[in-house]
Amino acid sequence: MDKTLIVTNDFPPRPGGIQAFLHNMALRLDPGRIVVYASTWKRSAEGAEATAAFDAEQPFPVVRDRTTMLLPTPRVTRRAAGLLREHGCTSVWFGAAAPLGLMAPALRRAGARRLVATTHGHEAGWAQLPASRRLLRRIGEGTDTVTYLGEYTRSRIAAALTPDAAARMVQLPPGVDEKTFHPASGGDRVRARLGLSDRPVVVCVSRLVPRKGQDTLILAMPAILAQVPDAVLLIVGGGPYAEDLARLAAQTGVGDSVRFTGPVPWAELPAHYGAGDVFAMPCRTRRGGLDVEGLGIVYLEASATGLPVVAGDSGGAPDAVLDGESGWVVRGGSAEESAERIVTLLGDAELRRRMGERGRAWVEEKWRWDLLAEKLRTLL
Repeated sequence: MDKTLIVTNDFPPRPGGIQAFLHNMALRLDPGRIVVYASTWKRSAEGAEATAAFDAEQPFPVVRDRTTMLLPTPRVTRRAAGLLREHGCTSVWFGAAAPLGLMAPALRRAGARRLVATTHGHEAGWAQLPASRRLLRRIGEGTDTVTYLGEYTRSRIAAALTPDAAARMVQLPPGVDEKTFHPASGGDRVRARLGLSDRPVVVCVSRLVPRKGQDTLILAMPAILAQVPDAVLLIVGGGPYAEDLARLAAQTGVGDSVRFTGPVPWAELPAHYGAGDVFAMPCRTRRGGLDVEGLGIVYLEASATGLPVVAGDSGGAPDAVLDGESGWVVRGGSAEESAERIVTLLGDAELRRRMGERGRAWVEEKWRWDLLAEKLRTLL
């Protein structure tokens, strides 16, 4: 692998799925062959301290820009070009193609021979708007490869690129650490701590935002409870939709059967997946297709934990489920369909076991980090 400059606005300790994706990939590359150029997480003393501590623990150098939002401005482009030359890098990996990939021509002039731009869910939204669509086209022309998460995002982003750039696209989704997410992850301890040991548990692990569909699960609870009276919905995570969801649970009359954990430390997430009998997140597309699920790594983490999954049909979410094998895909926003699938799973232990085992095997076959990191090394 050529020595590589990773240019990204998304990097820990800032939380999020893209951040975790990039960090996991970086940790699996040769630490002597990469340099990370990232934004600052928070300007507060606490944020600066957390960032400094995180950066010091990394096996590769992390250079922080003074801004909290890294954009392809002339100043940032000059800084990236300077780091490229200073560290002798000849490859560049843009952690998110839009908009950072617009720096590609300048970095090529600075000596980069290989430029890879990774897309996530938001680039599929960019592809639908005329102005941002033109920018995506420029990014495709300026880089050697644009990566995509799955078929949904590929088809939409490819339509915005030139035929030549579209033909150079390569799939590069995030992976799952199958050694961290596994059936014996400690779910029994979480269930005991929450007083749920003897209750059927539907778990949803995600940021609390409208697209994810936690509200659909709450609206599905009356129908679920009619068939499984002691069922409980365990909502794991934090986010701006938290108060609305708690209010909805009370208004729907299922407050006693819905538990909110709030934000959970990363190290405790596998056990919270394991606390469930079924994983469900019936995500839906919003804002005319601009707010869409890129992939849904949570479905794969749940599968690695041995749970059957119920996923929504937003964007690339179906790419993370073997429909009918590792779980089911339902219409996003359909409380009725969600309830039907969840009730079926809660009532059939053998079906849960079979779907959970199939999902676990699929993760081991296709979604391991080591397999995906090897693909990235080849691209770079």
